[in-house]
Amino acid sequence: MTNQQLPVIVAGGGIGGLAAALALVRQGFSVKVLEQAPEIGEIGAGIQLGPNAFHAFDALGIGDKARSRAVFTDEMVMHDAVDGALVGRIPTDETFRKRFGNPYAVIHRVDVHLSLLEGAQETGQVEFLTSTRVDRVEQDEDCVTVFDQNGVAHRGIALIGADGVKSVIRAQYVSDPARVTGHVVYRAVVDRKDFPEDLQWNAASIWVGPNCHLVHYPLRGGEQYNVVVTFHSRNKEEWGVTEGSPEEVQSYFQDICPKARQLIDLPKSWKRWATADREPIGQWTYGRVTLLGDAAHPTTQYMAQGACMAVEDAVTLGEALRVKDNDFPKAFDLYQRSRIARTARIVLSSREMGRIYHAKDVERLVRNDLWKGRSPERFYDAMEWLYGWNVDNCLAKS
Repeated sequence: MTNQQLPVIVAGGGIGGLAAALALVRQGFSVKVLEQAPEIGEIGAGIQLGPNAFHAFDALGIGDKARSRAVFTDEMVMHDAVDGALVGRIPTDETFRKRFGNPYAVIHRVDVHLSLLEGAQETGQVEFLTSTRVDRVEQDEDCVTVFDQNGVAHRGIALIGADGVKSVIRAQYVSDPARVTGHVVYRAVVDRKDFPEDLQWNAASIWVGPNCHLVHYPLRGGEQYNVVVTFHSRNKEEWGVTEGSPEEVQSYFQDICPKARQLIDLPKSWKRWATADREPIGQWTYGRVTLLGDAAHPTTQYMAQGACMAVEDAVTLGEALRVKDNDFPKAFDLYQRSRIARTARIVLSSREMGRIYHAKDVERLVRNDLWKGRSPERFYDAMEWLYGWNVDNCLAKS
């Protein structure tokens, strides 16, 4: 095969990898996706989508698919988990949509992934190889060779490392340690019939408490509800996902108000995430190899922007290739220059937001005063840097 006939290789078939595949196909490339799992799929529960995510979905051609599976909320709302008091309310109504050009929504992670997967499959230009884990990478001036766990070589014109928070490709080129937070997240999905009527709000809702918080919002037309609880572990944690223990969850939420406590009594089973992020880095492109999504900028969940950043990455990558006439080294350099500061801001802001959510004692009182009486317009002004992103402003001035 000549170099022009080689595909672009994407390591990882998650949300970031599929979004990258779609962006690459739209630039005229064929794509080979290497996925270590036995099938292309997703785990997890609900995620939140800001207007920036819908701008990215539209640019990738799957906006209608994602909208058809999303629940459009009326507001974002924060309560104090100790006394139940309202801390802040941000309308996500028509005024919000006009301000940012797209809605705010909540959706099951699986439904985001399915929308991207359908879009990729419909192109006919994306090949999927499952049970294929990247072991190492070699490259020269013209192409990249990816060796999988069986020693099979996969040649491509370039490589996108979208292989997640424990990226093998990042380990080869950066080899930086994870920062384990000690914060543990439990996630579950509860059917509407089992969910308390007095909490069936069409809102992205959070209850903030000392060293903990709880989140809930509707999914799948309101037929299910996403429940997420986070706490500071008493134990030394190791980064990973395990089955959760209802008894452990109960032990961390003894001092919160009865209305919020209902949430932790609901799920019949929980998935337990011990969370981590990494320090932001100033380089994630190496010749014909670049990183994307959690492989490039793993973050904690407090900004609700992990998936949004991955699809933004993909759109920006496609735009960089377009303006650099599909010259991969030049496009990859523009891509990382366009993304590093923004994604680092998400990582660092997420850490600080975790502190604000989990404030106790006097800091809790300060937190509750922060947003008292603030108008929707002032909230929107504060969110402009985040939700104002779109395909027209995504590239750094080159």
